[in-house]
Amino acid sequence: MPEHTAHPARRDYSLTGPEAARAFDKGLVSASWYQSPISRKRMKELMQRRDGPALLDTGIWVTALFATGFGGYWFWGTWACVPFFLAYGVLYGTASNPRWHETGHGTAFKTRWMNDVLYQVASFMCIFEPHVWRWSHARHHTDTIVVGRDPEIVEPRPPRFSMMFLSLFNLPLAWKTFSGVARHAVGRMSAQEADFIPESEWPKVFRAARIWVGIYAVIIGASLYLHSWLPLMLIGLPSIYGAWLGYVFGLTQHVGLAEDVLDHRSNCRTIYMNRVLRFIYMDMNYHLEHHMYPMVPYHALAQLHEEIRSDCPPPYANIFEAYKEILPTIWKQRSDPNYFIQRPIHPRTEPAANAPVHAEATAS
Repeated sequence: MPEHTAHPARRDYSLTGPEAARAFDKGLVSASWYQSPISRKRMKELMQRRDGPALLDTGIWVTALFATGFGGYWFWGTWACVPFFLAYGVLYGTASNPRWHETGHGTAFKTRWMNDVLYQVASFMCIFEPHVWRWSHARHHTDTIVVGRDPEIVEPRPPRFSMMFLSLFNLPLAWKTFSGVARHAVGRMSAQEADFIPESEWPKVFRAARIWVGIYAVIIGASLYLHSWLPLMLIGLPSIYGAWLGYVFGLTQHVGLAEDVLDHRSNCRTIYMNRVLRFIYMDMNYHLEHHMYPMVPYHALAQLHEEIRSDCPPPYANIFEAYKEILPTIWKQRSDPNYFIQRPIHPRTEPAANAPVHAEATAS
């Protein structure tokens, strides 16, 4: 084992630095990704979009939001409001994230305007600028965990525990988002955003930012007028105090796995979860399946999992099993950023061109 310094140099994870050029040089851009075999007929069945499942899920979600929000309002000023706001925060700050995600893919509903409406609402709730993140997420799927290309790498190596702690409260994202909203509200784009957002989309980015500024001005104004935090506890602050579970979910998706490979079996996890967590997370625990076949609706991912599971690494039994692997890995990555978990892949389905490459080799 080579010696490592206590504070190794961080890789450049920006989209405009040397790693971006290196990704091209290594043939990782516009390359073909491995897909587990599945018949065309079965895939066509799994890709069928329906309004029913998402209408039911959305109805339950909105009802739960109103119920817990009303409980928080009714008991405001007493300790009895705390459990209501804890539940409301998770439903607002965490459950909005997968709903943003699925409607962004256009697969949650069959009816397009339903996807579009929920996408805008959920984007606001989980503080993702809708047009920025639509294109950011498209790049994430095109270049999943490819350094210098993927703008959504959750924890760059080596990890910083201080930032991870702040991320439990969504503070780094809040700072990044509201800095972007302020910039976009005055009609400016960053160099990194210009790399993945087409110029034709910029007016939509600017318009959405100005709408957000107006909404937050009204909410903050109402809090000041009423001399109460209640309006902000219902709109705005839940994106902070209710986001912790979303971050816990988010770390399980890719953190600790391989970078710079062209096989989602090496850089994504599938984790079994109970019904409550699957409802909150909208079945994104089947994350390997989602990345391999992103146009399969969330409600069909469990079926897709059964179709391809023999060709994939074994799923994790629960979120605790995943974290028993993740936590020691990120601890090791503090001193050895090249360390990662190599998931077991059946050799007969592993084409040589898509074989995982150890990060020590790809960093050279």
